[in-house]
Amino acid sequence: MKIGLVTPYIYPLPGGVTEHVQHLYLNLRSRGHDVRIISSSHGIQRASEGDVIRIGKGFSVPTNGSIGTLTVSPRFLGQVRDVLAAERFDLLHFHEPFVPFLSLVVLRESRSVNIATFHAYGGFSPAYEFGQRVLGPYAGRLHGRIAVSAAARHFIDRFFPGDYKVIPNGVDLDRFRRAVPVARWQDGTANILFVGRLEDRKGLPYLLKAFRALRRTGLDCRLLVVGSGPQEREARRYVLTRGLRNVELLGRVSDGEKAQLFRTADVFVSPATGRESFGIVLLEAMAAGAPIVCSDIHGYKGVVRRGEHAILVPPRDVAALTGAIGRVLGDEALRVRMADAGWRRAEEFSWARVTAKVEQYYEFVVRRLAAGGSLPPGFRAPLPPLRPAPEPLPLQVEARAAAPIGER
Repeated sequence: MKIGLVTPYIYPLPGGVTEHVQHLYLNLRSRGHDVRIISSSHGIQRASEGDVIRIGKGFSVPTNGSIGTLTVSPRFLGQVRDVLAAERFDLLHFHEPFVPFLSLVVLRESRSVNIATFHAYGGFSPAYEFGQRVLGPYAGRLHGRIAVSAAARHFIDRFFPGDYKVIPNGVDLDRFRRAVPVARWQDGTANILFVGRLEDRKGLPYLLKAFRALRRTGLDCRLLVVGSGPQEREARRYVLTRGLRNVELLGRVSDGEKAQLFRTADVFVSPATGRESFGIVLLEAMAAGAPIVCSDIHGYKGVVRRGEHAILVPPRDVAALTGAIGRVLGDEALRVRMADAGWRRAEEFSWARVTAKVEQYYEFVVRRLAAGGSLPPGFRAPLPPLRPAPEPLPLQVEARAAAPIGER
Protein backbone atom coordinates (compact mmCIF):
# COMPACT_ATOMS: atom_id res chain seq x y z
CA MET A 1 0.00 0.00 0.00
CA LYS A 2 0.96 3.65 -0.38
CA ILE A 3 0.86 4.93 3.21
CA GLY A 4 1.19 8.43 4.64
CA LEU A 5 2.10 8.82 8.32
CA VAL A 6 0.74 12.19 9.45
CA THR A 7 2.26 13.71 12.60
CA PRO A 8 1.44 17.15 14.03
CA TYR A 9 4.84 17.16 15.76
CA ILE A 10 7.94 18.34 13.98
CA TYR A 11 9.82 15.37 12.51
CA PRO A 12 12.49 14.39 13.45
CA LEU A 13 12.80 16.53 16.61
CA PRO A 14 12.98 14.42 19.80
CA GLY A 15 9.71 13.14 21.24
CA GLY A 16 7.77 9.96 21.90
CA VAL A 17 5.31 10.35 19.00
CA THR A 18 8.09 11.32 16.60
CA GLU A 19 10.12 8.24 17.52
CA HIS A 20 7.00 6.08 17.14
CA VAL A 21 6.46 7.47 13.63
CA GLN A 22 10.10 6.93 12.70
CA HIS A 23 10.14 3.26 13.66
CA LEU A 24 6.75 2.63 12.08
CA TYR A 25 8.04 4.21 8.87
CA LEU A 26 11.18 2.04 8.80
CA ASN A 27 9.38 -1.19 9.63
CA LEU A 28 6.47 -0.63 7.24
CA ARG A 29 8.99 -0.02 4.45
CA SER A 30 10.80 -3.24 5.37
CA ARG A 31 7.45 -5.03 4.97
CA GLY A 32 7.13 -3.79 1.38
CA HIS A 33 4.95 -0.67 1.72
CA ASP A 34 5.62 2.69 0.08
CA VAL A 35 5.63 5.17 2.98
CA ARG A 36 5.84 8.95 3.42
CA ILE A 37 5.90 11.08 6.58
CA ILE A 38 3.81 14.28 6.54
CA SER A 39 5.01 16.81 9.12
CA SER A 40 5.65 20.54 9.48
CA SER A 41 8.81 22.65 9.40
CA HIS A 42 10.54 24.30 12.34
CA GLY A 43 13.64 26.47 12.41
CA ILE A 44 16.11 25.39 9.73
CA GLN A 45 13.87 22.52 8.54
CA ARG A 46 12.18 24.46 5.78
CA ALA A 47 11.82 21.99 2.94
CA SER A 48 10.67 18.48 2.24
CA GLU A 49 13.39 15.89 1.83
CA GLY A 50 13.27 12.27 0.75
CA ASP A 51 10.15 10.63 2.14
CA VAL A 52 9.44 13.52 4.56
CA ILE A 53 6.85 16.01 3.28
CA ARG A 54 6.60 19.31 5.18
CA ILE A 55 3.50 21.48 5.20
CA GLY A 56 3.19 24.65 7.28
CA LYS A 57 5.21 25.97 10.20
CA GLY A 58 5.12 24.35 13.65
CA PHE A 59 5.16 26.35 16.89
CA SER A 60 5.65 24.97 20.41
CA VAL A 61 2.73 25.55 22.80
CA PRO A 62 2.04 24.29 26.36
CA THR A 63 -0.46 21.43 26.53
CA ASN A 64 -1.39 18.65 28.99
CA GLY A 65 1.42 19.63 31.33
CA SER A 66 3.96 19.37 28.52
CA ILE A 67 4.85 21.09 25.24
CA GLY A 68 2.88 20.42 22.07
CA THR A 69 2.92 21.78 18.53
CA LEU A 70 0.54 24.11 16.71
CA THR A 71 1.00 24.07 12.93
CA VAL A 72 -0.15 26.98 10.78
CA SER A 73 0.16 28.08 7.15
CA PRO A 74 -1.53 30.78 5.06
CA ARG A 75 -1.72 28.27 2.17
CA PHE A 76 -2.73 25.13 4.09
CA LEU A 77 -5.64 24.10 1.91
CA GLY A 78 -3.82 24.41 -1.40
CA GLN A 79 -0.66 22.76 -0.09
CA VAL A 80 -2.54 19.81 1.37
CA ARG A 81 -4.60 19.29 -1.79
CA ASP A 82 -1.48 19.40 -3.96
CA VAL A 83 0.33 16.83 -1.77
CA LEU A 84 -2.62 14.43 -1.66
CA ALA A 85 -3.17 14.71 -5.41
CA ALA A 86 0.50 14.05 -6.14
CA GLU A 87 1.02 11.19 -3.67
CA ARG A 88 -2.32 9.32 -4.13
CA PHE A 89 -2.18 7.56 -0.77
CA ASP A 90 -4.13 4.36 -0.23
CA LEU A 91 -4.09 4.91 3.51
CA LEU A 92 -3.33 7.83 5.82
CA HIS A 93 -2.32 7.07 9.40
CA PHE A 94 -2.79 10.08 11.69
CA HIS A 95 -0.93 10.34 14.99
CA GLU A 96 -2.95 12.53 17.37
CA PRO A 97 -5.36 13.56 14.58
CA PHE A 98 -7.05 16.39 16.48
CA VAL A 99 -3.93 18.48 17.16
CA PRO A 100 -4.41 21.69 15.11
CA PHE A 101 -4.10 22.32 12.32
CA LEU A 102 -2.06 20.10 10.00
CA SER A 103 -3.75 16.82 10.85
CA LEU A 104 -7.23 18.34 10.77
CA VAL A 105 -6.78 19.82 7.31
CA VAL A 106 -5.26 16.62 5.89
CA LEU A 107 -8.05 14.54 7.44
CA ARG A 108 -10.73 16.82 6.00
CA GLU A 109 -9.26 16.62 2.51
CA SER A 110 -8.39 12.93 2.55
CA ARG A 111 -9.97 10.57 0.05
CA SER A 112 -8.01 7.60 1.43
CA VAL A 113 -8.57 5.10 4.22
CA ASN A 114 -8.07 7.09 7.44
CA ILE A 115 -6.66 5.47 10.59
CA ALA A 116 -5.62 7.31 13.73
CA THR A 117 -3.42 6.50 16.71
CA PHE A 118 -4.15 8.28 19.99
CA HIS A 119 -1.09 8.60 22.22
CA ALA A 120 -2.20 10.98 24.96
CA TYR A 121 -3.65 10.38 28.40
CA GLY A 122 -4.85 12.94 30.91
CA GLY A 123 -7.61 13.88 33.29
CA PHE A 124 -10.04 16.63 32.39
CA SER A 125 -9.27 18.07 28.96
CA PRO A 126 -10.82 21.50 28.30
CA ALA A 127 -9.77 21.32 24.65
CA TYR A 128 -11.59 18.04 24.05
CA GLU A 129 -14.45 18.87 26.42
CA PHE A 130 -15.35 22.04 24.54
CA GLY A 131 -14.19 20.83 21.13
CA GLN A 132 -16.28 17.67 20.87
CA ARG A 133 -18.94 19.22 18.67
CA VAL A 134 -16.43 20.89 16.39
CA LEU A 135 -14.22 17.81 16.11
CA GLY A 136 -17.08 15.32 15.84
CA PRO A 137 -17.23 15.49 12.00
CA TYR A 138 -13.48 14.89 11.86
CA ALA A 139 -13.78 11.85 14.14
CA GLY A 140 -16.50 10.58 11.80
CA ARG A 141 -13.98 10.53 8.93
CA LEU A 142 -11.80 7.98 10.74
CA HIS A 143 -12.23 4.41 9.51
CA GLY A 144 -10.06 2.89 12.24
CA ARG A 145 -8.80 3.96 15.66
CA ILE A 146 -5.76 2.79 17.63
CA ALA A 147 -4.80 3.66 21.22
CA VAL A 148 -1.30 3.00 22.55
CA SER A 149 -2.61 1.74 25.89
CA ALA A 150 -5.79 1.00 27.82
CA ALA A 151 -5.26 4.33 29.62
CA ALA A 152 -5.08 6.22 26.32
CA ARG A 153 -8.17 4.38 25.04
CA HIS A 154 -10.13 5.23 28.20
CA PHE A 155 -9.13 8.89 27.90
CA ILE A 156 -10.07 9.44 24.25
CA ASP A 157 -13.21 7.28 24.42
CA ARG A 158 -14.68 9.69 26.98
CA PHE A 159 -14.79 12.41 24.35
CA PHE A 160 -15.07 10.44 21.09
CA PRO A 161 -16.70 7.06 21.80
CA GLY A 162 -15.93 4.27 19.34
CA ASP A 163 -14.06 1.04 18.75
CA TYR A 164 -10.37 1.37 19.57
CA LYS A 165 -7.70 -1.24 18.96
CA VAL A 166 -4.95 -1.16 21.60
CA ILE A 167 -1.52 -1.50 19.96
CA PRO A 168 1.36 -0.41 22.20
CA ASN A 169 4.45 1.61 21.49
CA GLY A 170 7.58 -0.31 20.58
CA VAL A 171 11.22 -0.25 21.55
CA ASP A 172 14.40 -0.52 19.50
CA LEU A 173 15.85 -3.61 21.19
CA ASP A 174 19.10 -3.68 19.22
CA ARG A 175 20.06 -0.11 20.12
CA PHE A 176 19.87 -0.77 23.85
CA ARG A 177 21.38 -4.24 23.80
CA ARG A 178 24.39 -3.17 21.73
CA ALA A 179 25.13 -0.21 24.00
CA VAL A 180 28.02 -0.34 26.45
CA PRO A 181 28.05 1.41 29.86
CA VAL A 182 29.78 4.77 30.26
CA ALA A 183 33.24 3.88 31.59
CA ARG A 184 33.79 6.94 33.82
CA TRP A 185 30.71 6.08 35.89
CA GLN A 186 31.67 2.46 36.41
CA ASP A 187 33.57 3.28 39.60
CA GLY A 188 31.64 1.38 42.26
CA THR A 189 29.21 4.23 42.98
CA ALA A 190 25.54 3.29 42.44
CA ASN A 191 24.04 5.06 39.41
CA ILE A 192 20.44 6.31 39.58
CA LEU A 193 19.12 7.40 36.17
CA PHE A 194 16.30 9.80 35.26
CA VAL A 195 15.31 10.38 31.62
CA GLY A 196 12.56 12.80 30.67
CA ARG A 197 11.55 16.34 29.92
CA LEU A 198 12.14 18.57 32.94
CA GLU A 199 8.53 19.55 33.54
CA ASP A 200 6.04 19.17 36.34
CA ARG A 201 4.43 15.88 35.27
CA LYS A 202 7.77 14.03 35.11
CA GLY A 203 8.34 14.54 38.85
CA LEU A 204 12.08 15.28 38.98
CA PRO A 205 11.80 17.42 42.17
CA TYR A 206 10.55 14.37 44.09
CA LEU A 207 13.52 12.35 42.88
CA LEU A 208 15.94 15.10 43.91
CA LYS A 209 14.46 15.05 47.42
CA ALA A 210 14.68 11.26 47.54
CA PHE A 211 18.28 11.37 46.34
CA ARG A 212 19.14 13.88 49.07
CA ALA A 213 17.58 11.57 51.67
CA LEU A 214 19.56 8.59 50.34
CA ARG A 215 22.82 10.54 50.48
CA ARG A 216 22.11 11.57 54.06
CA THR A 217 21.88 7.90 55.03
CA GLY A 218 25.45 7.48 53.78
CA LEU A 219 24.58 5.58 50.58
CA ASP A 220 27.27 6.07 47.93
CA CYS A 221 25.12 6.95 44.92
CA ARG A 222 25.09 9.22 41.89
CA LEU A 223 22.10 10.78 40.10
CA LEU A 224 22.27 11.08 36.30
CA VAL A 225 19.58 13.40 34.90
CA VAL A 226 18.90 13.35 31.14
CA GLY A 227 16.60 15.95 29.63
CA SER A 228 15.84 19.66 29.50
CA GLY A 229 12.77 21.79 30.05
CA PRO A 230 11.15 24.52 32.13
CA GLN A 231 12.17 22.97 35.49
CA GLU A 232 15.88 22.88 34.67
CA ARG A 233 16.64 26.13 36.47
CA GLU A 234 14.67 24.98 39.51
CA ALA A 235 16.57 21.67 39.55
CA ARG A 236 19.96 23.41 39.37
CA ARG A 237 18.93 25.79 42.17
CA TYR A 238 17.90 22.87 44.38
CA VAL A 239 21.21 21.08 43.81
CA LEU A 240 23.25 24.21 44.56
CA THR A 241 21.33 25.44 47.60
CA ARG A 242 21.32 21.99 49.23
CA GLY A 243 24.96 21.36 48.44
CA LEU A 244 24.07 18.10 46.71
CA ARG A 245 27.06 16.26 45.31
CA ASN A 246 27.12 13.56 42.63
CA VAL A 247 24.24 15.05 40.61
CA GLU A 248 24.98 15.19 36.89
CA LEU A 249 22.53 17.35 34.89
CA LEU A 250 23.33 16.13 31.39
CA GLY A 251 20.70 17.96 29.31
CA ARG A 252 19.69 16.44 25.98
CA VAL A 253 21.77 13.55 24.72
CA SER A 254 21.87 11.57 21.49
CA ASP A 255 20.01 8.28 21.14
CA GLY A 256 23.30 6.42 21.34
CA GLU A 257 24.35 8.23 24.52
CA LYS A 258 20.92 7.62 26.07
CA ALA A 259 21.24 3.89 25.43
CA GLN A 260 24.67 3.92 27.08
CA LEU A 261 23.26 5.70 30.12
CA PHE A 262 20.49 3.14 30.48
CA ARG A 263 23.16 0.43 30.40
CA THR A 264 25.11 2.36 33.04
CA ALA A 265 22.16 2.62 35.44
CA ASP A 266 21.92 0.44 38.52
CA VAL A 267 18.32 1.61 38.82
CA PHE A 268 16.12 3.69 36.52
CA VAL A 269 13.62 5.94 38.29
CA SER A 270 10.53 7.57 36.77
CA PRO A 271 8.65 9.55 39.46
CA ALA A 272 5.97 10.84 37.04
CA THR A 273 2.94 12.47 38.64
CA GLY A 274 0.39 11.32 36.06
CA ARG A 275 -0.89 11.95 32.52
CA GLU A 276 1.42 9.31 31.04
CA SER A 277 -0.36 7.20 28.44
CA PHE A 278 2.28 4.50 28.17
CA GLY A 279 5.82 5.02 29.44
CA ILE A 280 8.28 4.49 26.60
CA VAL A 281 11.18 5.16 28.98
CA LEU A 282 10.18 2.06 30.95
CA LEU A 283 10.50 -0.05 27.80
CA GLU A 284 13.90 1.47 27.10
CA ALA A 285 15.06 0.72 30.64
CA MET A 286 13.92 -2.90 30.38
CA ALA A 287 15.54 -3.30 26.95
CA ALA A 288 18.82 -2.14 28.51
CA GLY A 289 18.44 -4.44 31.52
CA ALA A 290 17.95 -1.71 34.12
CA PRO A 291 15.81 -2.38 37.21
CA ILE A 292 12.97 0.14 37.57
CA VAL A 293 11.36 2.20 40.31
CA CYS A 294 8.39 4.18 39.00
CA SER A 295 5.13 5.83 39.99
CA ASP A 296 1.99 3.75 40.39
CA ILE A 297 0.01 5.44 37.60
CA HIS A 298 -2.33 4.08 34.92
CA GLY A 299 -0.05 4.49 31.91
CA TYR A 300 2.81 2.63 33.59
CA LYS A 301 0.83 -0.33 34.92
CA GLY A 302 0.18 -1.49 31.36
CA VAL A 303 3.92 -1.74 30.69
CA VAL A 304 5.45 -3.20 33.86
CA ARG A 305 4.20 -5.79 36.32
CA ARG A 306 4.43 -4.85 39.97
CA GLY A 307 7.31 -6.55 41.76
CA GLU A 308 8.44 -8.37 38.62
CA HIS A 309 9.77 -5.65 36.34
CA ALA A 310 9.49 -2.65 38.66
CA ILE A 311 8.73 -1.43 42.14
CA LEU A 312 5.73 0.92 41.93
CA VAL A 313 5.28 3.72 44.45
CA PRO A 314 2.53 6.32 44.97
CA PRO A 315 3.24 9.48 42.95
CA ARG A 316 4.63 12.46 44.91
CA ASP A 317 5.49 10.22 47.89
CA VAL A 318 9.13 11.06 48.59
CA ALA A 319 9.45 8.62 51.50
CA ALA A 320 8.12 5.70 49.45
CA LEU A 321 10.36 6.66 46.52
CA THR A 322 13.41 6.86 48.79
CA GLY A 323 12.66 3.48 50.33
CA ALA A 324 12.10 1.76 46.97
CA ILE A 325 15.36 3.08 45.47
CA GLY A 326 17.27 2.10 48.58
CA ARG A 327 15.74 -1.37 48.49
CA VAL A 328 16.79 -1.97 44.88
CA LEU A 329 20.32 -0.65 45.36
CA GLY A 330 20.74 -2.71 48.51
CA ASP A 331 19.62 -6.04 47.02
CA GLU A 332 21.86 -7.38 44.28
CA ALA A 333 19.73 -10.49 43.70
CA LEU A 334 16.62 -8.32 43.27
CA ARG A 335 18.37 -6.14 40.69
CA VAL A 336 19.46 -9.12 38.63
CA ARG A 337 16.04 -10.75 38.86
CA MET A 338 14.23 -7.57 37.77
CA ALA A 339 16.72 -6.92 34.96
CA ASP A 340 16.29 -10.40 33.50
CA ALA A 341 12.48 -10.21 33.73
CA GLY A 342 12.59 -6.79 32.08
CA TRP A 343 14.64 -8.07 29.15
CA ARG A 344 12.05 -10.75 28.49
CA ARG A 345 9.21 -8.26 28.82
CA ALA A 346 10.83 -5.84 26.36
CA GLU A 347 10.82 -8.59 23.69
CA GLU A 348 7.04 -8.33 23.59
CA PHE A 349 7.35 -4.72 22.40
CA SER A 350 9.86 -5.08 19.58
CA TRP A 351 9.08 -2.80 16.65
CA ALA A 352 8.84 -5.82 14.36
CA ARG A 353 5.97 -7.20 16.45
CA VAL A 354 4.27 -3.84 16.91
CA THR A 355 4.43 -3.06 13.19
CA ALA A 356 3.02 -6.47 12.32
CA LYS A 357 0.05 -5.72 14.56
CA VAL A 358 -0.44 -2.29 12.96
CA GLU A 359 -0.27 -3.81 9.46
CA GLN A 360 -2.78 -6.48 10.44
CA TYR A 361 -5.14 -3.77 11.69
CA TYR A 362 -4.75 -1.82 8.43
CA GLU A 363 -5.76 -4.93 6.52
CA PHE A 364 -8.71 -5.62 8.82
CA VAL A 365 -10.07 -2.09 8.29
CA VAL A 366 -9.60 -2.25 4.51
CA ARG A 367 -11.36 -5.63 4.26
CA ARG A 368 -14.21 -4.38 6.48
CA LEU A 369 -14.71 -1.32 4.28
CA ALA A 370 -14.57 -3.45 1.12
CA ALA A 371 -17.12 -5.90 2.48
CA GLY A 372 -19.50 -3.00 3.16
CA GLY A 373 -18.91 -1.42 -0.24
CA SER A 374 -17.51 1.73 1.37
CA LEU A 375 -13.83 1.76 0.40
CA PRO A 376 -12.82 5.40 -0.28
CA PRO A 377 -12.10 6.27 -3.92
CA GLY A 378 -8.45 6.90 -3.11
CA PHE A 379 -7.73 3.27 -2.26
CA ARG A 380 -6.13 1.63 -5.30
CA ALA A 381 -4.00 -1.15 -3.81
CA PRO A 382 -5.02 -4.82 -4.13
CA LEU A 383 -7.28 -5.97 -1.31
CA PRO A 384 -5.14 -7.59 1.40
CA PRO A 385 -5.71 -11.32 1.91
CA LEU A 386 -6.93 -12.72 5.19
CA ARG A 387 -3.81 -13.95 6.97
CA PRO A 388 -3.12 -15.46 10.40
CA ALA A 389 -2.09 -13.28 13.30
CA PRO A 390 1.63 -12.46 13.45
CA GLU A 391 3.68 -15.19 15.10
CA PRO A 392 5.25 -14.18 18.42
CA LEU A 393 8.94 -13.52 18.02
CA PRO A 394 11.22 -15.96 19.86
CA LEU A 395 12.75 -14.65 23.05
CA GLN A 396 16.41 -13.78 22.69
CA VAL A 397 17.38 -13.12 26.26
CA GLU A 398 21.05 -13.33 27.14
CA ALA A 399 21.88 -14.80 30.53
CA ARG A 400 23.28 -12.13 32.83
CA ALA A 401 25.58 -12.98 35.68
CA ALA A 402 25.07 -11.17 38.96
CA ALA A 403 27.44 -8.19 39.15
CA PRO A 404 28.19 -5.79 41.96
CA ILE A 405 27.09 -2.17 41.58
CA GLY A 406 29.38 -0.29 39.24
CA GLU A 407 30.70 -3.40 37.44
CA ARG A 408 27.92 -3.99 34.92
